[in-house]
Amino acid sequence: MGKLLKNLTKKEIILALICISLVTFHVWLELRIPDYMSGITKLVQTEGSQMSEILKQGGLMLICAFISLVCNIVVGFFSARVASSFSATLRKKIFEKVENMGIAEVKKFSTSSLITRTTNDVMQVEALIGMGLHAMVKAPVMAVSAIFKILDKGFEWSILTACCVSILLSVVITLMIIVLPRFEKVQKLIDKINGVTRENLSGIRVIRAFNAEKYQTNKFKEVNDDLTNMQLFNQRCFALMNPVMNLVHHALVLGIYIIGAILISNAGMLEKITLFSNMVVFSSYGMHVIMSFLMLSMIFMMIPRAQISANRINEVLDEEISVVEGTFDGETSEVGTVEFKNVSFKYPDADEYILKNISFKVNKGETIAFIGSTGSGKSTLINLVPRFYDATDGEVLVDGINVREYTTEALNNKLGYVPQKAVMFTGTIEENVSYGDNGKGDISLEKVKEAIEVAQGKDFVEKMENNYQAHIARGGTNVSGGQKQRLAIARAIARDPEIYIFDDSFSALDYKTDATLRKELKKYTKDATSMIVAQRIGTIIHADKIVVLDEGECVGIGTHKELLKTCEVYKEIALSQLSEEELKDA
Repeated sequence: MGKLLKNLTKKEIILALICISLVTFHVWLELRIPDYMSGITKLVQTEGSQMSEILKQGGLMLICAFISLVCNIVVGFFSARVASSFSATLRKKIFEKVENMGIAEVKKFSTSSLITRTTNDVMQVEALIGMGLHAMVKAPVMAVSAIFKILDKGFEWSILTACCVSILLSVVITLMIIVLPRFEKVQKLIDKINGVTRENLSGIRVIRAFNAEKYQTNKFKEVNDDLTNMQLFNQRCFALMNPVMNLVHHALVLGIYIIGAILISNAGMLEKITLFSNMVVFSSYGMHVIMSFLMLSMIFMMIPRAQISANRINEVLDEEISVVEGTFDGETSEVGTVEFKNVSFKYPDADEYILKNISFKVNKGETIAFIGSTGSGKSTLINLVPRFYDATDGEVLVDGINVREYTTEALNNKLGYVPQKAVMFTGTIEENVSYGDNGKGDISLEKVKEAIEVAQGKDFVEKMENNYQAHIARGGTNVSGGQKQRLAIARAIARDPEIYIFDDSFSALDYKTDATLRKELKKYTKDATSMIVAQRIGTIIHADKIVVLDEGECVGIGTHKELLKTCEVYKEIALSQLSEEELKDA
């Protein structure tokens, strides 16, 4: 927790210190009130006391109570401000950290866990700070101060209080020992239930198509039951706290009056007034002690949970980013070139290489394609260019410069990336196509229209209500897979990049649309470099270079006709999709 609190700003620290000071002053005022009560009790029981003296003591008591109330309100306002501001800072830092993470780091934590850490875990820390600045300071200060006050009022009462405090401490410590290990399990179970829920929502169509609702329900029920049972156990343990506190409190009050009655009955007339006054004051101090321990028990309930949440947040913030940003953002002598020099790649902590000793170069205006069986490493290879991963061995060069040397912004400004699974964001079609920053200024509506036309999306866009201002739902759920792909391709075109990267980006298109799109795309991108991952031979048949991958190794590089003669793997793939006559005519 201490490590996480280093993220507090100067303003938040100042407000926190003001809160601590005001809480301390508030406790002092509250503990003054019983003294005034004692004075009033003595005056009432003493003959010849003036009403003005009683009113003076009562007035001072009311002033203390009022100032104490004001302090409470100010502390509540400031503590809420500190807690909410700090949580906003944490969410921002986590978000920025995740944005800079490579795919490997995101997979390590899982999407559902990162969501939980950004929301639930931050809320736990926020709740502790909000309460901590008040109760965490007030409880120990009040408990210690009240106990010292008690020690001056009578040995018998002090022994009674010590016994009650010992009982309370034993209960609190026992509960902490039992419950503490289970808090971490609760957070992990929340991650798990978020994961199952996310999986269920994203795969709802498949679930219904396969009549798997019962299976998913049972899957959710299992995780939900585990979480419920764990939380139920914790709540049952803490449910014992209040009854024990009440029992001890009543026992303390009863004990105070029994001891007080015995002492008063055995005392002389002059001592009776003092003893009665002390008994009244002592019962008030005893209540303060019990209330302090009640607050402490609430804090003890929150601290372990918040500490675990803080550790989980620190894990994200302290995660070492595998893809470290470079510093180069200047002009290059080459334009539109991509070169792989003896590139090999394996995932972190993996033993086997996914890619092995890959070398090729593509120049400006050329199209290079990658084909191979499923799992051959095509997408992994192409993902090394925008640095979703970094090559384990060898170099990946863009415009003659190692991609590791570029700033993220400078590298991405050279690229137009279309992922295998098209991603749409909430907003309009225009906003989705003109998305992001290309380093060349704002993308105009005319440019958006042109890009959509090249991507063969003009017909369906102009049929939609509001055309280019038509709303796209979260995840693009209100457009088809093929429409999403065309909009994703249009987004890359609108950037006007040096290098296009198409990661199996034509798979959702029919053959006619695919052929027309590629024809128009070739005209539009004739001065740019294109890198295409594809499953269809027809998509890459006219590429300047085709790289054939098999189990992570390059088994052939050349044109379509060259590879038919020299590469058996390519020939097998081609014959599985096209007849020999179609291949000859190609």
